[in-house]
Amino acid sequence: MSGTIDRGTIQQLTSGHYADPFSILGIHKTADGYAIRTFAPDATQVSVLDKDTQKILLTLTQTDQTGFFSGTLSPSETPYRYQLMIDWGDAQQIIEDPYRFGPLLQEMDAWLLSEGTHLRPYERLGAHLTSLDNVDGVTFAVWAPNATRVSVVGDFNFWDGRRHPMRFRRESGIWELFIPHIHEGQLYKYEIIDCNNVTRLKADPYAFAAEMRPDTASRVSQLPSRVTMTQQRRQANDFTAPMSVYEVHLGSWRRHLHDNSWLSYRELAEQLIPYVKDMGFTHIELLPINEHPFDGSWGYQPVGMYAPTRRFGTLEDFRYLIETAHQAGINILLDWVPAHFPSDDHGLAQFDGTAQFEYSDPREGYHQDWNTLIYNYSRHEVRNYLAGNALYWMERFGIDGLRVDAVASMVYRDYSRAEGEWIPNQYGGNENLEAIEFIRYTNKTIGIECPGAITVAEESTDFAGVTLPPEAGGLGFHYKWNLGWMHDTLDYMKLDPVYRQYHHNLMTFGMYYAHTENFVLPLSHDEVVHGKRSLLGRMPGDTWQQFANLRAYYGFMWAHPGKKLLFMGGEFAQGREWNHDGSLDWHLLDPIHGGWHNGVQNLVRDLNHCYQQQAPLSQLDYAENGFEWLVVDDHQNSVFAFIRRDESGNEVIVISNFTPVLRENYRVGINLPGQYQEILNTDSEYYRGSNAGNLGGVHSEEIPSHNRAHSLSLVLPPLSTLYLQREA
Repeated sequence: MSGTIDRGTIQQLTSGHYADPFSILGIHKTADGYAIRTFAPDATQVSVLDKDTQKILLTLTQTDQTGFFSGTLSPSETPYRYQLMIDWGDAQQIIEDPYRFGPLLQEMDAWLLSEGTHLRPYERLGAHLTSLDNVDGVTFAVWAPNATRVSVVGDFNFWDGRRHPMRFRRESGIWELFIPHIHEGQLYKYEIIDCNNVTRLKADPYAFAAEMRPDTASRVSQLPSRVTMTQQRRQANDFTAPMSVYEVHLGSWRRHLHDNSWLSYRELAEQLIPYVKDMGFTHIELLPINEHPFDGSWGYQPVGMYAPTRRFGTLEDFRYLIETAHQAGINILLDWVPAHFPSDDHGLAQFDGTAQFEYSDPREGYHQDWNTLIYNYSRHEVRNYLAGNALYWMERFGIDGLRVDAVASMVYRDYSRAEGEWIPNQYGGNENLEAIEFIRYTNKTIGIECPGAITVAEESTDFAGVTLPPEAGGLGFHYKWNLGWMHDTLDYMKLDPVYRQYHHNLMTFGMYYAHTENFVLPLSHDEVVHGKRSLLGRMPGDTWQQFANLRAYYGFMWAHPGKKLLFMGGEFAQGREWNHDGSLDWHLLDPIHGGWHNGVQNLVRDLNHCYQQQAPLSQLDYAENGFEWLVVDDHQNSVFAFIRRDESGNEVIVISNFTPVLRENYRVGINLPGQYQEILNTDSEYYRGSNAGNLGGVHSEEIPSHNRAHSLSLVLPPLSTLYLQREA
């Protein structure tokens, strides 16, 4: 090989447009010996040092005024171990030459990444602190198959894309480079000259940390160590376990009073976790914490899928929050958004000048509802990026499960689109077959690699088999939000009680399909925004009736088959809609407000503890023998009564009266005669109710009712739910 480089090639390199820098820079064997070339803009002199003795072997010649230096070392039987000494005029610097290191990505990794079956792509792509040939630095790797040149830029090279162009691995479309001397915490981006010769600055799709918004650079960070899932955490996710989920937006649960600033992850660990433990919730579900540019998206427009948002602290701080929850016996679920991403310039949109991560046709690749882009699930590398991300949060942070956002928008090509605005699949149907395959693959992978972890679908249609295993034709989720139940029951509760008798079926219809999926009953953030009012605000009547209605509704919900989810603020009946820019209205719990909100808070606490203590309320959620109607057709009185049952046959009887009428001597047929204890009454004075009830318990009578030989004569307080349990 000749040691001479033509002027045109040098000009391409020094202007930042040469796609194969390793063919020029670094050390190369030639007919005359070993040519060493480097590009060091603004340097006055560059010398080659013997790495072992630190003696100068050669002073390079500046062959181009832009900063291109070259020279030739004499032939040698052993490879040269060298460093570069650069004189900047006012300082000298000894560095390792990034271009003396060989290829980084192994053939098997490249194959699996291209095939879309690499379980942990984040271990190879992105920025990784490492040591090569006893030299500390960072390896960078990014997928940009249609770019003409990619460089790493950062504060370590004056954000100059000419200084660290990357090696292109044509077989995989991945660009890679090891840069010595870079340390943890340094900022970087990829400067990409795309296929249209447009220069773009992009954040790292696989970055583990990022700058605080509005700045958008990625930050070199250590890959978190793996977290082992304990048996206790697995059991808490089980279908038979009581699962009561507290949904939280970290930025607005509570704020500093003096300046309305956010609590940090560590402050949340000190305040949120003890509160959730005291309230009896078993799980916390976090609205998306992936790095995102716009506060008002609540995290649902993520840019940094692998980076916990910097808003509340560092990656290590976020890990501390999760560890604190686990120590308190609380599982953490993460709201996860693989359905869409924003079009911000520093993100994934048009990453290499093409629709690399998104579908190219807006009829497939653009969400009209959210002004976002849709991942191209047909591309192996995109599926790998997302599926690997799901595993990342579970393995590296100890996340116990993912709530998957907007599943319906993924599985239907015509989601929220009029005729002619969508493209059918290859068979002419409206299903997105590649998205369905991606979901199945991800859920199956989690099941194999993270046994005990769960995925929960927010799926708003009647798509069949959401919680069936993939091998049975299902999507493979463990649970599905029951949005139909939520809408029906809230529509019922907002009615004036005088009209409820005409809409009785809204409270009973859910049991017709309750066992078709493994359901979660969600009262989520979506129900307390955009003019829908708070849960309390939807309840009819005066103050007393509003609070009584809400308490009765919660009592009904906690006893109904299905796991529970309540958005923060609902546990103390916040009166106004949720505002992400401020704290919840904790002042409502002050005595000056009459104890109404404290009463609801006390009830939710007791409901959660009762739910955990009474196996019939959860153990057979998804088995038909776990539920039995006692009174299902009393339209006129708006009364409902049913049994919840566990595997041993133990029962809890639940009776709801959704009118403001005190009903005495209300008879309910029962299966088992005996003394029944009133274990919960939402009308208790402790909850700020009227304190009507059954004086702690009632004995059955041998009087037939509701096709049963024995019955109970009960006092049903106005707007209330009672739980009764037969004494042993």
